[in-house]
Order: sequence, then structure tokens, then C-alpha cells
Amino acid sequence: MSGDDHFLALVLINILGTAGIVVWHVQGSSRPNGRLIVQILFFAAMSLVLCFGGIAPHQPDAIYSEGLAALLAKSALILWWTHLAWTVIGFVHIYVRLNRKPREAHLILDMAVAAIYLGVALSVMGFVFDMPIATLVTTSGVVAVILGLALQNTLGDVFSGIALTLGKAYAIGDWVQLGDGTAGRVTETNWRSTNLLTAANNIVVLPNSMLARQGLTSLSRPDETHQIALRVRFAPTQRPRMVEEVMRSVLQASTRIVKDPPPAVALKAIDAIAIEVELQFRVTSVAMSTPAKNEIIDLIHDQCRASGLALAIPAASLSFLPAAT
Repeated sequence: MSGDDHFLALVLINILGTAGIVVWHVQGSSRPNGRLIVQILFFAAMSLVLCFGGIAPHQPDAIYSEGLAALLAKSALILWWTHLAWTVIGFVHIYVRLNRKPREAHLILDMAVAAIYLGVALSVMGFVFDMPIATLVTTSGVVAVILGLALQNTLGDVFSGIALTLGKAYAIGDWVQLGDGTAGRVTETNWRSTNLLTAANNIVVLPNSMLARQGLTSLSRPDETHQIALRVRFAPTQRPRMVEEVMRSVLQASTRIVKDPPPAVALKAIDAIAIEVELQFRVTSVAMSTPAKNEIIDLIHDQCRASGLALAIPAASLSFLPAAT
């Protein structure tokens, strides 16, 4: 192949690479499929020009070593490797989107993108600028050890976040409760921390390393329904069976609890002071716990008035009653 044809191929690759970048930005992030098509078309066109021009992307240009032609050769190869990285990253994003991966998978995506860019950067330094890759890798390893020692806590959060993501302990939107009693809905996960939105409408930011060490209970799995146990004490003026029937009617009258599986009434204890009853029912989500409890308590009040049941004196207040003489 003549030098003029080789120079023309380099110019054409630079034009295609630059045009691909411009069109890619014009497409915008709201059109990922269109962006991927643009990436594939421009990358394919650049690869065809490389092939017909007799240019090897894994070797420094052997024809032009100085001047404008050498600059065009290097920029053409850099653009080709850059478009290769973008095309691969585009396919990874489309794969994740088509397989309906959870939204927290962006941690894994970030890792894949970082690995692709690192591989392309090393390829450009080795194949385009003819730098010794082995020396660069060795130097990078020493720098990585130094940074690792200096950033132990941060790296602990990063790897804990990766472990939690791979283990699928929770997903965005799940309600979770920690070992210290903190509960909330997962709103965001990133490299360093996980954000919980509590029932008080506060954002709790938890470092991933702390989250990995604590016990965690998922309140959204295997489904969103949440079990609630509400204890009520009645004066022993009526038979326990009647108390059970009245409480069962309370649960049946409720409109804010789940009826399948059916709610239950458990007689827990009886003594001279009270009959203790536990109402066991489910709600559609943790967010419905308070409205459902409020409704049940209101219904208990109405049913007690209608059936003649009386609530027992709280056990804690018995110690304040005067002793009988």
C-alpha cells in the first residue's frame, strides 16, 4: 500500500472517530440504544478503514515516525481504542438493561467500566506509544499498595459494598432493619455507603463496612407483607372465649390488614388482674404498620363499648395502688 493511501486512511480514521464522538454526545444519555448503534457503526467503519489501510491497532505506525503524519497515526489509534472501549461498555449496559438486573448493579457496572478503561489505557500506552507495559504494571502495583495502606477504611467500604451487592442481601426499595434497631427503606447504594430513608423521613447514611458487620433483617423479602403482633390486656370480667370472639370480629372489620393469610387471635395469659390477648395480622408493607395499628386500636375501643369488655389496669401501675388493709 502506498504512503498516500496510508496517510488518507489515517485522516479518514481521525474524521470518523471525531464525528463518532460528536454524534454520540448529540444522542444524549436518554437514548442508550441509539448511542450503542452509533458506537457500533462508527467503530465498524473505523475498523474497516484500518483493515483496508493495512494499519494494525496493536502496533505503533511503522511508516510515519515524526511530523504531522506521526501525530495523525497516534491520534487515529487512540480514537480506535477509545471507540472500542465505548462499544464494549455500551454492550455491557444493554445486557444489564435487557436482563432487568437490579438498580444496585451499578456497582458491578462501575467495576466493569473501570476494568475496560484500564485495559484500553494500558493498550494505548503499550501499542500506540510503545511503552514497556511490564514496568508500568510493576510501578502501578507499588503505588496500589501505598494507596491501599493509606485508604484502608475507604477500601473496606468499597469491598463491603461489592460483597453486599453480589450477595443480594437487599435491593433498592427494600425495607431493612439493622441489628441496632435502625429501620428504613433502601434509597441508594454506592461505592462507600448505603442510604436508608426512615419512617421519620430522615436519611441515614451507613458505611458499607459497618452494614456488612451488623445483623440485617430484610422486611421486604420474601414479599412486602409485614407481620404485626399487638398485645391487649382485658379485665377478667368476661370469659376468654368471648374476648377471643370480640377480637376476631375486630380483625375481620379492619380494612387495612391482609386477610390472606388470615389474622389470628392468641390468648397469651390470664391472672386475677387481666386476660392478655395478642392480635397477629399482616399489612401490605412496613409503611402501612402505623395506619393499620391505629385502625385496630380504634376498632377495639368501639367493640369494647359494644360488648361490655373492659381494659385491664396496666401491670406497671399496680405497684402504685394502696395496699389493702
